[in-house]
Amino acid sequence: MPAIFPRWTNNIPIAIGLLAPLVGAGLIFVVWYWFSPSYTDVGYRPEQPVPYSHKLHAGDMGIDCRYCHNTVERAAHAAIPPTQTCMNCHEQVKTESLRLRKVRESYKTGEPIEWVRVHQLPDYAYFNHSPHVAAGVGCATCHGRVDKMEVVEMDQPLSMGWCLDCHRNPEPNLRPLDQVTNMNWDPTQEAYDPKRDPARKRQVNPPLHCSGCHR
Repeated sequence: MPAIFPRWTNNIPIAIGLLAPLVGAGLIFVVWYWFSPSYTDVGYRPEQPVPYSHKLHAGDMGIDCRYCHNTVERAAHAAIPPTQTCMNCHEQVKTESLRLRKVRESYKTGEPIEWVRVHQLPDYAYFNHSPHVAAGVGCATCHGRVDKMEVVEMDQPLSMGWCLDCHRNPEPNLRPLDQVTNMNWDPTQEAYDPKRDPARKRQVNPPLHCSGCHR
């Protein structure tokens, strides 16, 4: 009886056995990298309704983060500043600028400016700014050097793994409590040991259990 399949078909199981792990590993890598926040989220810089420059305000002019985001030390969210905060200066500065037209309209009508949120955590993740600020985690640790950004963008992935890396070893991300909003404070140039800081009332011990962030 003649053979139904040619002899080369005997190599098919061998080829499958050799190629399947490679294809599987390739798919895992594709999902691990190209579907991760490091690829999909870092660099996200949406266009805002008003072209606000953090480089000008926080960098060149040295305005402290807390002047605009004034709830960051006592609340879960670092509040988006109301139009009144902008007009504290712009009632006298750049009063005819076309770039600030929407700011002036918002001030007159009472309708808030619809800023586009840049740093967005999923609803199932709980995050509170105030304990992080109180622990001495600098703004630049999570948000990058916004004082150098004309347009704010995501600097870090803010993924669960990224957060856990810090929770497991927070000390490299800690700074003196009075330097939290100082964008020029360079941890590589400062021999800072949080365990020896007399200003700290207690040592940082961030949660590692699930309920710490998923409540």
